[in-house]
Amino acid sequence: MPTLRAPPGERSIDDLLSFGVVNLDKPPGPSAHQVSAWARDRTGVDRAAHAGTLDPKVTGCLPILLGEATRLAQVFLEGTKEYVAVLELHGPAPADLDGVLAEFEGEIYQKPPRKSAVARRLRTREIHELDLLEVRERQALLRIRCESGTYIRKLCHDLGLAAGTGAHMGDLRRTATDPFDDTDLASTADLTDALVFAEDGDERALREVVSPAERTLRHLPRLTVAFSAAEQIAEGAPVYAPGVVDVGNAVETADENALVACFTPDGAAVCLGRLVGDPTASSGETVSLERVLV
Repeated sequence: MPTLRAPPGERSIDDLLSFGVVNLDKPPGPSAHQVSAWARDRTGVDRAAHAGTLDPKVTGCLPILLGEATRLAQVFLEGTKEYVAVLELHGPAPADLDGVLAEFEGEIYQKPPRKSAVARRLRTREIHELDLLEVRERQALLRIRCESGTYIRKLCHDLGLAAGTGAHMGDLRRTATDPFDDTDLASTADLTDALVFAEDGDERALREVVSPAERTLRHLPRLTVAFSAAEQIAEGAPVYAPGVVDVGNAVETADENALVACFTPDGAAVCLGRLVGDPTASSGETVSLERVLV
């Protein structure tokens, strides 16, 4: 049978790096892809992935998944993002700019820009919150909380049309990508220094900068499965109801076919999957596997 991971708090540095995540503060200049490649090479893992593309000039919250944690990348495709953006108006700000912004809360239509890497088909995205923080001459500071995949540059263009002045996006910083935010970001220098300290025998800084990959799943509905069930899941078996030992918050928060995370009783991630049955039942399949994490 496969060997399960140690509990998150008991892993060696090598195990932490091979299934870890860094809440990185992306600097201006490199692309998100370049930053994740740098983190891969600097930490010595075989692969790394980032949590959502940021253009070279954009800064802020860019979680980097290390090693086998790259299997969790899909979590960020369904989450929420938050940004602070400068709206560069092409004329004086209208008196009713707050009202203009309010019209864009909710479901909007967007077509990806020509330079995007996806097909340019009209699609919908949800703007959860759009707040005006400050206005200074022809600049407006906005806080935007939105569905993953929203193009902020296109949103700023459309806001300018609605305001009657025209506008484009100025500076942009991502302040959150669920479940991470900007309260504990680590810079590239922080990661570099922590790795040097660890090489000299002091692991404390590295354990502050690199978190067990389970942190990526903390906002998802969760189930706890028995160790014996986890071993079977590692071999590709679905999650069956008899193997579930604790339903946690899954029954209250997860809709049918929702993405859920399964853990061992000591907190190690086992799998991601879709809820397809009642986890409190006495028999039957509960979770259909999407990613095995052990």
